[in-house]
Amino acid sequence: MAYFDAASSAPLHPVARQALLASLDEGWADPARLYREGRRARMLLDAARETAAEAVGCRADELVFTSSGTRAVHSGIAGVLAGRRRIGSHLIVSAVEHSSVLHAADTHEAGGGSVSQVAVGRSGAVDAGAYAQALRPDTALACLQSANHEVGTEQPVAEVAAACREAGVPLLVDAAQSLGWGRVEGDWSVLTGSAHKWGGPSGVGLLVVRKGVRFAAQGPLDERESGRAAGFENIPAIVAAAASLRAVRAEAAQEAVRLRELTERIRARVPRLVPDVEVVGDPERRLPGIVTFSCLYVDGETLLHELDRAGFSVSSGSSCTSSTLTPSHVLKAMGVLSEGNVRVSLPFGTPEEDVERFLRVLAPAVAGMREKLGAPTAEKVVRDEDVLVVDSLGKRCPIPVIELAKVIGDVPVGGLVRVLSDDEAARLDIPAWCEMRGQEYVGEESAERGAAYLVRRVS
Repeated sequence: MAYFDAASSAPLHPVARQALLASLDEGWADPARLYREGRRARMLLDAARETAAEAVGCRADELVFTSSGTRAVHSGIAGVLAGRRRIGSHLIVSAVEHSSVLHAADTHEAGGGSVSQVAVGRSGAVDAGAYAQALRPDTALACLQSANHEVGTEQPVAEVAAACREAGVPLLVDAAQSLGWGRVEGDWSVLTGSAHKWGGPSGVGLLVVRKGVRFAAQGPLDERESGRAAGFENIPAIVAAAASLRAVRAEAAQEAVRLRELTERIRARVPRLVPDVEVVGDPERRLPGIVTFSCLYVDGETLLHELDRAGFSVSSGSSCTSSTLTPSHVLKAMGVLSEGNVRVSLPFGTPEEDVERFLRVLAPAVAGMREKLGAPTAEKVVRDEDVLVVDSLGKRCPIPVIELAKVIGDVPVGGLVRVLSDDEAARLDIPAWCEMRGQEYVGEESAERGAAYLVRRVS
């Protein structure tokens, strides 16, 4: 089985396993106690903090360990907002932040705060100038991920940090995806990370708050971790997290070259092997191991199952694979195709032959699914004056787009097709299909059920 979902959780690094097992016998005592066992545990905890701080590029007393990356994000955002409440209650986030950041923003807004969301382009990156324009006199905090978790696009953190520093606003960087590859550049103020993203054990997060940043920990205070992370420290897991971060950093430069070549191979060959594919994300400024593409006329959940049966574990941002039946907020913000979406994220040490086998398996899997899904015809096609109406109500992705593709040739150049759909994914996928196929997306209209999407035939 080839595991290609390292962006969700990387396999446990051998160094992490060794450190975890070794510290189980030494790090079980309370590090706050003065007896021998407690002192031994404190030494392990302090050494792990020093190791992690060196990797991050901060002082050891600026870094605390939390119970997860999500907890680090929530504590970091809440603490800075509370510490700067006299400045204001305005929070800035990008449209493609991890859900932990967006959920924290929703909570802040529900409590009376204000939130500005900075849009991204089709590559998934924010514009540093647009971020600077979002800053206000009452801005308490700005948040920006170092790299996107779904498409791998790296964000202009240094430029945004400089703008925030000039405005006197702290910048929180969610570095969960990138920390294993290197330090985050720029004059950031707060940083978070998650150990299981770089090959450490789950249940360990990092929260770094630079000296001078106003921070007021929220919730019942605890004497542990500078009062910023309550609860007894999981010292064996923390030691393993720090040891594995140091280990992957030692391998990162060489492994980045190798994985970039493999992901570039996927980016280049998938569109040649599989027709009607959109490769998404920035082609240059991206993490080494992540490549994401979307396939027209393919059900995302079924494709993932097909690849799983073929021996590949991949992820997807398609609405068909989610319980809410809504497209990934990242793909939606980018305005790219969401149906049949596949995210390949290669872990350290991925063999070249696994990538080659994936490329051999993908095309037949997609072709077989398209053949099955091509059977449905546009059963309810009627003409409304000079407009061809396709009734796809009650049909889920990718059927509305398939039916549009089947009838676009039935209207003259300049003619319109009106697609009726109550699938949220159609709002994203029909415009994306138009851009891919050189047709004009006219817009969306209200309908008795769902919405009507107008497409003009150009060629």
